[in-house]
Amino acid sequence: MRTGLTKKQKVTEVYYNAKDPIAEVYTHDTKLKKRLLKYAAKFPELCQQTDDDEQGGLRFEIDKSRISIRLTAPYSEERKANARKTAKRSDNFQSAK
Repeated sequence: MRTGLTKKQKVTEVYYNAKDPIAEVYTHDTKLKKRLLKYAAKFPELCQQTDDDEQGGLRFEIDKSRISIRLTAPYSEERKANARKTAKRSDNFQSAK
């Protein structure tokens, strides 16, 4: 979809406060929009689409307890090397079939 917005303008914003049980999510991210739409269809009591800005952005209200931020540590060189070895073995296995 052409929106006339730059990639820098295509933001994802999450708003919530300590008092209210609802968080507001505004996003242009296609994968996140699809995930939120699917979640809202499955759990309408926890998540609803509240706005479509017709510029590619959607706004949702979602139960704040459903929001999670996950921070992950970077992979060590050893772990990267092991992952490469595993991927190569898997690729060789797939090619042999």
